[in-house]
Amino acid sequence: MYISKLVYQKIKNKYLKFLKSQEVLSEPFRDKIGQLNKFYLPISNEIFKIFSKNKKTKIIGLTGGQGSGKSTISNILKIILKEGYKLNTITFSIDDFYKTLNDRRKMSKKISPLFLTRGVPGTHDTKLLLACLKKLKKQKFEKLEIPKFDKAIDNRLPKAYWEKVKLKPDIVIFEGWCVGASSQKKKDLLAPINILEKEKDKKRVWRERVNKELKSKYKKIFKQIDKIIFLKVPSFNHVFKWRFLQEKKLNATSKGKKIMNKNEIKRFIMHYERTTKQMLKDLNKKANFIIKIDKNHKLKSIRLN
Repeated sequence: MYISKLVYQKIKNKYLKFLKSQEVLSEPFRDKIGQLNKFYLPISNEIFKIFSKNKKTKIIGLTGGQGSGKSTISNILKIILKEGYKLNTITFSIDDFYKTLNDRRKMSKKISPLFLTRGVPGTHDTKLLLACLKKLKKQKFEKLEIPKFDKAIDNRLPKAYWEKVKLKPDIVIFEGWCVGASSQKKKDLLAPINILEKEKDKKRVWRERVNKELKSKYKKIFKQIDKIIFLKVPSFNHVFKWRFLQEKKLNATSKGKKIMNKNEIKRFIMHYERTTKQMLKDLNKKANFIIKIDKNHKLKSIRLN
């Protein structure tokens, strides 16, 4: 679809304004207009084409390692799809579907203490998430509410703070670090991948349960996705650096609530290491859009599968 100069200018202004709002205690965005023209506009145009085929609600999975820029990119795509293509677009994160702190405490006592830490498959309310995605795709739309999770207090917010979806969306951008992840073979679970697994998961109870969750409940969830955009980080080492930046931003907006220091972050991301590394292998082949991100956090190249 052709975008007029007037519409392009409107998109550009809103895009630059949004980026400026995101540069609080963050790395400055590089080559802003180049990134808009080379990546965000072409991806938005492809999403528009996918929707135009039958004009049914499309769920676009946006996935990548922690700190790869998923939330920022979700909001940029939402701006373009709304201003350039008049598509009613909503965005939400798998993070908002974390189980409550109380539920994770019960899980940690019953299965493994590692389940107290949010993040891995098994720590999300999969029943609520699947029901939500199915409702969003229904032809006969009914109003629904999407939960909100506050990472600063490590708990779900009361229902009064949940996002109310009153109109049927054309596009749903469903983002999250493990969106689209697949289970591993049993033999791949035998050797620990880091110190956390070696010390705290000697009998493999935790990683086997995570794998089982991916194989069953999460597989059903990810089947609801129409297309997947994969943000391919240079390596797992960059996840730590970028996750630390995220924590600094959280500190700036959380009004004195407790955030993690460097050592806590190193330990925290060990929970994600196994699945993230597997996704780097799998989604390089499976994803519909593969966007390579360079070490400076800049979108480097795009490939369509």
